[in-house]
Amino acid sequence: MQKHILQEIIDSLHAQYLKNNDGEIATYIPELGKANPAHFGISLATKDGRIFETGDSDQLFTIQSISKPFTYGMALEVFGQEKVSQHVGVEPSGDAFNSIELESGTNRPFNPMVNAGAITVSSLLYQHYGDEALEVMLKRFSDAAGRELSVDEAVYESEARTGHRNRAIAHLLLNFGMVDENIEPALDLYFKQCSILVNCKDLAVMSATLSNLGKNPVTSKEVYEITCVRNMLSIMLTCGMYDYSGQWAYKVGIPAKSGVSGGVTAVVNRQLGLACYSPKLDSRGNSCRGIDACISLTNELGLHAFDCMNIGSSYLKVILEE
Repeated sequence: MQKHILQEIIDSLHAQYLKNNDGEIATYIPELGKANPAHFGISLATKDGRIFETGDSDQLFTIQSISKPFTYGMALEVFGQEKVSQHVGVEPSGDAFNSIELESGTNRPFNPMVNAGAITVSSLLYQHYGDEALEVMLKRFSDAAGRELSVDEAVYESEARTGHRNRAIAHLLLNFGMVDENIEPALDLYFKQCSILVNCKDLAVMSATLSNLGKNPVTSKEVYEITCVRNMLSIMLTCGMYDYSGQWAYKVGIPAKSGVSGGVTAVVNRQLGLACYSPKLDSRGNSCRGIDACISLTNELGLHAFDCMNIGSSYLKVILEE
């Protein structure tokens, strides 16, 4: 049987960029340093629930910062935009993801995609859910992925043992009243959310859930409210790729989020979710192979939000209907 054109494309991209040996594995979290640098997977999940995958798409890794838009969406649903905005902004910072710096004048984290903002969001969720927060979070992430997810205890313990910079950020937030005094359990929740195990297929389906207006296209389960999805995608587009976000918006032009374990996931609104995994990172903390594959894929299919092909009768729409 002839391969679907999307399968042919990602197979070709995988073969092309497997040769890219640029970058270094993250070692500031010791457990992440054990990743196999040869691992490289790509997965796509379409709005009608079809999955295309290649390479090491089943390889498990921890979600890390890719968790941030998904917890942000949870906070928006619980507290509403006005309340959340009192604690965390929506502006790109231009700084590294782990920068110990807050917004001038408001003392808020710049956005929920940097560590300061994500820790604030975790604090809000802990305020609301208490000790059940992790269970609620795992349930939501599992609903988005279409299967039951769990925490990698070894990575969690490694993060908790060495996460002194995040503790410094948390205490700075406490000093300015952005988080409440339950900072230790909120930090513990943050370390655990970053340690949730996923693979490329999981991330592709999670992104396809956002692409499908909050409804998982594989299971048909409603996971996120439509209004919150809009805000989640907006912040991913402007802030999701650390201090590479401007370049990403310019070159790729779709909402995305990366993590220091080597994952990259992106959303083509109302069409598909895509994900890549390769643990060797550039200086900004983004997967080298993942970035290259996403740029090539979006260029080949015309997925950029402002590409002349990205219209109702786009090439992608045509090939998805094949």
